[in-house]
Amino acid sequence: MRTFIETLKYRNETLFYFGLVCLVFSGLFLLLASFNDTQVNGVSAWLKPFKFAFSTFLYSWAMAWYCHYLHNFQIGYFNWAVIILLGFEIVYIAIQAGRGQLSHFNDSTPMYAGLYSMMAFAASAVTLYTAYVGILFFSQTFPDLPGYYVWGIRFGILFFVVFAFEGFVMGNMMSHTVGGEDGGEGLPILNWSTKYGDPRIAHFIGMHALQVLPVLSYHLFKDTKVTIMLSLIYGLLAVFTLIQALQGKPFYKIKNQTQHETIN
Repeated sequence: MRTFIETLKYRNETLFYFGLVCLVFSGLFLLLASFNDTQVNGVSAWLKPFKFAFSTFLYSWAMAWYCHYLHNFQIGYFNWAVIILLGFEIVYIAIQAGRGQLSHFNDSTPMYAGLYSMMAFAASAVTLYTAYVGILFFSQTFPDLPGYYVWGIRFGILFFVVFAFEGFVMGNMMSHTVGGEDGGEGLPILNWSTKYGDPRIAHFIGMHALQVLPVLSYHLFKDTKVTIMLSLIYGLLAVFTLIQALQGKPFYKIKNQTQHETIN
């Protein structure tokens, strides 16, 4: 781990420290979720900023690592685009959490609607920049890297982009729940609904292909054909969870909850 951290810092010191700041804040938000009673839609208000900060930490470190392989890539522009755009999202989500207000799907006032639109723009801009990085990985050759590892990175970025834009499905519904209201019973921390359809599951699985597939391809698969085949299966899993969610079905339903509903 120490070697990885030292190498990452050498490859991209800017995103290394930004990711580290996001990790620290994610820990702070998780503590607040445990000790602060502020809620939004019946759920701790601090879980959302925790998830966004931790996800941004993972994204920043992953892209810092991968972009080092690219030829003639202007990494400085990418770094500051990520810091400014995703940093804005985290700050606004945290402010709204502290006020006990929605950050997403909040059009209750023109100001909130405008800020929500700005978050959508920020997320879209980072996703498009990531798509550009993906195009470079598909168009460039990397003779010093194992082919299976390169394909793991390519599929990781591809699925990240596709399922990041899947966020517009929820944006169009102004909700992350299909068949019920936002909030209520859900899995610990992640808070995915155990009663209704929840498109956030596909969003999570697809976007975190960015970390999962390159790591598995490099350390476990170690074969190009296996990497491609299992990456496609991974993508189908994300698609399946999205279809299931849009049908109003929970990915995981608590057994006792099902029995209680049957008795009632």
